[in-house]
Amino acid sequence: MTQYDRMPHLTFVKGDITEQQVDAVVNAANSSLLGGGGVDGAIHRKGGPEILAACRKLRAGHYGSGLAVGQAVATTAGRLPARAVIHTVGPVWQPGEDRSELLASCYRESLRVADELGAAGVAFPAISTGIYGWPMDDGARIAVKTVRETVTSVAEVRFVLYDEAALAAFVAYQ
Repeated sequence: MTQYDRMPHLTFVKGDITEQQVDAVVNAANSSLLGGGGVDGAIHRKGGPEILAACRKLRAGHYGSGLAVGQAVATTAGRLPARAVIHTVGPVWQPGEDRSELLASCYRESLRVADELGAAGVAFPAISTGIYGWPMDDGARIAVKTVRETVTSVAEVRFVLYDEAALAAFVAYQ
């Protein structure tokens, strides 16, 4: 197997991640797994109470203290058109502190979970670039580079960006 035999096809779209018809959508979650703002809030609202119930089960079990930054775990997608939601907690950007490995881990771990699910298509948001303050250009660079370098059986990775500026930042690294 060569590097190119295992590399997923990357697509970049401006849109709503909750409307993506893929096997799994990635949620830029907070460590509580119990919903929040931005992508996390949208996924919980549109996915319905099934997602929150699944997250509560995770919190009652192995993830009693929450999900660690850079890790990923899957739940049902509830009412979303996807089969599963992969929750990952991105790092908060800190000037003067290199946390890029934690951000890269979000993408790697999400692809690992997608492989465990047998997902052929996965939709990612721009993790940590919203309220967590990560500069969009750097977040796009890390996301695209990490996905390209990660061994996975996922056939398509779709980056779903919320506006033209985010889309342009990601497309620049294709």
